[in-house]
Amino acid sequence: MRGFSLEEQKSWAAAIGRLLSRYRFLLDAQVIEFFTDDLWGSLPLSWQGALAELSPPQLATLLLEGSASPEASYGSVWPLSLLAFKAAAHALAFPRRPRGEAGTLVDGKPEEFRGNQCHSSKLHPLFRKHVKPKKQHEIRQLAQLVKKLSDLTGCRRVVDVGSGQGHLSRFLAFGLHLSVTAVEEDPLLVGRAVKFDQELVQALKKERAKRMRTAGDLSLQGPRHVVGRVDPRAPWQEFLRLLQHRKGEEGPPVADGLFAAGRTPKTSPGIHGGTGEEGCRKTAAESRRSEREGCRAGREASVSGQEGPSGEGLWLLCPDSPPPLEAPVLLTGLHACGDLSVALLRHFVRCPHVVGITSVACCYMKLSVLDAAAPAGPSLSAGHAEHGYPLSAWVSGLPGLRLSYKAREGACHAIEGYLPRLVGESATLRTHCLRAMLETVIRAADPAKKRLGVQTINKSHMLTPKEYIRLGLERVGLDPHVALDQAALEAMLGQQQKVVAFFSLALLLAPVVETLILLDRMIYLQEQGFQCELIPLFNPTFSPRNLVLVAAKTDLSSALAAWGAENKKAQTENRNAVLEGGERADSGWGV
Repeated sequence: MRGFSLEEQKSWAAAIGRLLSRYRFLLDAQVIEFFTDDLWGSLPLSWQGALAELSPPQLATLLLEGSASPEASYGSVWPLSLLAFKAAAHALAFPRRPRGEAGTLVDGKPEEFRGNQCHSSKLHPLFRKHVKPKKQHEIRQLAQLVKKLSDLTGCRRVVDVGSGQGHLSRFLAFGLHLSVTAVEEDPLLVGRAVKFDQELVQALKKERAKRMRTAGDLSLQGPRHVVGRVDPRAPWQEFLRLLQHRKGEEGPPVADGLFAAGRTPKTSPGIHGGTGEEGCRKTAAESRRSEREGCRAGREASVSGQEGPSGEGLWLLCPDSPPPLEAPVLLTGLHACGDLSVALLRHFVRCPHVVGITSVACCYMKLSVLDAAAPAGPSLSAGHAEHGYPLSAWVSGLPGLRLSYKAREGACHAIEGYLPRLVGESATLRTHCLRAMLETVIRAADPAKKRLGVQTINKSHMLTPKEYIRLGLERVGLDPHVALDQAALEAMLGQQQKVVAFFSLALLLAPVVETLILLDRMIYLQEQGFQCELIPLFNPTFSPRNLVLVAAKTDLSSALAAWGAENKKAQTENRNAVLEGGERADSGWGV
């Protein structure tokens, strides 16, 4: 987001609001209602004529890709309103392709997987165990950014919110020598995290016994683990109390004797190549005492869900003491769902001891939102902070920026992942049409049943329409042997191409909605007086939720310049044209 002032970001959000307001019929449309609600008929006739006969590869090239190649053929003259819609949607979305190797794909995966499709060549082997390639790519990239923020702020204490099985926490602690507290609500996930920590410790012991060079890259101190819920509406003092260690609670062992006194790693911990800093140390006696007295009791209590000594149901599994109550900390969250990502922002703003954050959000449909029936305007400013969206006073006061569940759910989709299906004319594209056909049969059987959640039907694209519909009816508790109109089914299946085209139109708005949600968060932080940056960190084809929001209570200046977006200049120029066009551009979006 470098180069855009707060006022420009506000104008950007307002322009997105105008676009979404005009195309709410696309934004809120459910493709399963393609036939029941005649969604194709909701499009302007000129759009229908331009899109009806396009093949999936043509939809990819002419609609979803940012700019069509000179060789691309439209086949017919597109209406200006459709061209303007496409141009505005691409221009108003934040660029999602990162710089450098993270943006490069080899056989569908980032360059780091060139030698092995399952193992990142940039990640220490011990951090690849139990970790899928996507997560390997994510934890390596985000950990490097957290380390950069740690160096910038001078803070080594990190709290990983929504830590899950601890993959990021493990790498930050053992790999990058940071003091890490991992917070996770699910005790079963924490139990697994502790188990994986112990496995890593045992592997380190073996490497040390064999005098392997790779053992010297790693710290002997793992993360602390906290079972607890981070409430976005709770006072920040409560959040800090959650992080505190209570008497009698210990955690998993550390690798005793792993470092010789005074030894400093010569390479960046956990990453092949580069430089790093020396981690903290424990004596062998301390490590053995921790293992003897605390590990088993703490782990078993957390997994069984027993209450802690204070009866609060929170067990801490920690090899190290917690940060002092008033010690500075950094917050990070890798794909913290819904309001959990909002909690990071609120605690950063409100708590004087949180000096920086890195937040990668996901599951926008789980955000708490302002009642859609509430009027927009300044009167909302007093209560807007209690909702996950809108968060900023500015966006709360703008008309037309309410986001339905469908719009927020759609923002979790990714054009980059859908493009290969279109280009390759994947048989899975058929599923859109089959599900829309099933919806017509369900409503014919029982008009009260609409938009039912249908359990996934494996390999549905390989089934005949009758087979798919009968399985679908079973899953929603209806008679699977109901008489079916074969001619009507064939007629609907013949419109499969139109279904895919309509879905592609709606998908074009997905990154625009995500941009609005993240712009709202950036504006919120700046309203509170803090600097922030939005950075595309992961490869979007490999990891669709790839935008990280970074903020600090210190001067970010050019410290994060290396993490900017690739090919950002052209898109910035296009966006400026949309913003400067004002009402002229706005009128061009009409249908």
